[in-house]
Amino acid sequence: MNDLEWLDGYSGESTDELLGLEGKFRTDSLAVAFEEALDQKSVRVGAENLTEEERIVLAVEALEREVNNGGYSQFLLNASDEYAPMIVRALNRIGRDEVAALTQDAIDALGIAGSVTAEAVDAAMAEEDEQRDAKLNACDEKYYAVAGDLAGALIEFIKSNRSAIRLTE
Repeated sequence: MNDLEWLDGYSGESTDELLGLEGKFRTDSLAVAFEEALDQKSVRVGAENLTEEERIVLAVEALEREVNNGGYSQFLLNASDEYAPMIVRALNRIGRDEVAALTQDAIDALGIAGSVTAEAVDAAMAEEDEQRDAKLNACDEKYYAVAGDLAGALIEFIKSNRSAIRLTE
């Protein structure tokens, strides 16, 4: 990473105030602070009232956290699977097309016919399937080799869409 300090979470800053901390704190910690702020906002106003851009931040952070901690299987098994229907589009929106394609491969490994929904992901992951697991493991290895840190691209996306990402309202 870098030698900057880790930001100790979100404490009520606005989007511009958090972005103003760039260069003073690690980029990945700023991304986590945005995630925390948007999680809090989701509780206050309801997830359905978040903007598309706010959901993109949450989806990308969920993917990065889960895949780095336990692979695509963990992303698809945990509550983060709610972002499965939109994660490929989210990754494309932040300019990480190669990670989007890889994530699409992981989702395709589930063999879901029709629309990808959290329910369909849950059903696919509930079944024992060694072939699927092998494909997901292969996607994990590629992810670790090519994804790197998504936080930088995510912070650039937040800067470009700051009017649609409102933490304090």
